[in-house]
This record gives sequence, C-alpha cells and structure tokens, in this order.
Amino acid sequence: MRKYILFFGLLSILFVSCQSTAKKDDSKKVNGYISISGAFALYPLTVKWVEEFKKSYPEISIDVSAGGAGKGMTDVLSGMVNIAMFSREISESEIEKGAFGIAVAKDAVLPVMNSKNPVKESIYATGVSQSNLQKIFKTGEIIAWEQLTNNKGNSNIELFTRSDACGAGAMWGEYLGINQEDLKGIGVFGDPGMSDAIKSNKNAIGYNNLIYIYDIKTREKVESLDVVPIDINGNGSLDASENFYSNLDSLMKAIKTGNYPSPPARNLYFIVNGKPTDKAVITFIEWVLTEGQKYIVESGYVELTNEKISSELKKINQ
Repeated sequence: MRKYILFFGLLSILFVSCQSTAKKDDSKKVNGYISISGAFALYPLTVKWVEEFKKSYPEISIDVSAGGAGKGMTDVLSGMVNIAMFSREISESEIEKGAFGIAVAKDAVLPVMNSKNPVKESIYATGVSQSNLQKIFKTGEIIAWEQLTNNKGNSNIELFTRSDACGAGAMWGEYLGINQEDLKGIGVFGDPGMSDAIKSNKNAIGYNNLIYIYDIKTREKVESLDVVPIDINGNGSLDASENFYSNLDSLMKAIKTGNYPSPPARNLYFIVNGKPTDKAVITFIEWVLTEGQKYIVESGYVELTNEKISSELKKINQ
C-alpha cells in the first residue's frame, strides 16, 4: 500500500511540475503580426532576419516588402506598416511627425560602372575624385569617360540615377553636395533597376547599395558590374590605401574603419511611428540587435559597434 501511495505521490509531483513548466513556456510565447516596408538597401538583410527569427518565434507572422526608403517612411507614418526599413539619416521634420529610428546595421552607397568600361584600367590607376564625380552627376561638365583619363576617344557617359525617393540617392547626393532631386541622369526604379541599367551598357555610370554590387556567397563583384574607385584624397592617383574594392570583405573593412567616406557610407534603420509599444515589434527589434547581429557580416553588411547596439537597446527599454 505504501508503494502505491509513493507512486501516485510521485505522479502528482510530476504532473504539477509539467503544468508549471507548460505555464512558464506559454508565458514566453509572443503572438502577433508585423508588416515591414521600405529601403531596398536593408531588404535582403531583413528577409534573412525574419527567416531566422521565426525559428524561435513561430507565433509572430511577418511580411516584408521593398519599395524604397521614402515609401517605407510614408507607410509607417500613415500606419500602413509597423516598421519601415530606412537607409539615410532621419530629418527633423520626420521626427516631428513621429518617426522613431533604431539603427540596426551599416553599409554604403558606391558609384558603379559596367565591367567592360572602355577606360576601366586607367580609372583604376587614377581613381575618380569627388570633384570629378560632381562634374558628372551635378554639373554635367564631364560627358565622356576619356575626360577622366589621358586616353584618346569620345565614349559618351550614359548617366543613371534613381527615380524613387531612396536612401541611396539621398546619401549619394549628400556626398556630392546636392539633393537627390538634383542628381543628373536617366531615372530608374530601385537597386535592381539600377543594376540592370549598368549591366546592359558598357558606358554607363550610376550608384548602388553595397549588397547589389557584390555576391554575398562568393564575396566577389557580380557579373558585368564594377565599382568606380574614388580618389579620396584627390591626388590624381588611386593609392593602395584607397583601393579596397577587390572583394566584399575588403570593402566592408574599409567601411567599418572609416577609410571609405561617410557619406556615402551610412547607418541603416528600422523606423517605428513613435516609441514601440507592440510586444511583437519590440521582441523582433530586440532580437535583431542581439541574436540577429551574427547574420550581418555573412549577409554582406557591416555590424554596429557594441556601444551603438547598447545605445539603441536603451532607446527601446527606457
């Protein structure tokens, strides 16, 4: 009889323990729905984050779409989405309207040309200075590739810019001292549109976000695209310290150390309309700033410093 009492006593303890554990596990579950739209620059990394996040939080449903930073800001401030992917600094007017920004990663905008550019070899010897880039994109004084080199010929530059309100255009314009709207060129939509335009024209020049120029698996430049190397110090030569475009990892290091100028290097943001209060949104952003950071480098982006991560987490938790 004592054995039966002991046996059922143990069963009772196990049952209570299991119930307690179940309640504890249930208390950790977060249900909800998150909608995200915005910058092409942050889209691939956000998709990766969502895929990994769902493995730990399957009860949270997330939809992500790219349409440009401007669209993302409009969507989040109007309440159409919970989070905007954003690829430039937030203006005072946007903050006044409720934009609450959290930095989540870093990358850069780069000038790009076709890999079969007629004077590519010479350009990689001299680089292209900021002032000459201004003469292409801002004033239109330089209209042929040979004007940048000592080569003979008249290869007319085919100039492209972004037609959508985007962080890439804003940052490239800021580097050249103008607004995106003042950049010269034929307008194309989105990073994919810009890449396609450059790939199909050997005389083309434009600008792209980092992730659309390099293959994240091979870490090499994608087929038919090349970077227009910047002569940062303007001495008429591409010094060894300025030539960091051979592969993705070399360029990422230059961005992280500040050797590649900022702008056009920049922080990438998640924007929420006001300080986030939705539990699912807070859970996702906190995960991105902690567990999610380990996916940044492999995805072709530059990680934030520990100090920056700490400051961004404080914004949410204060």
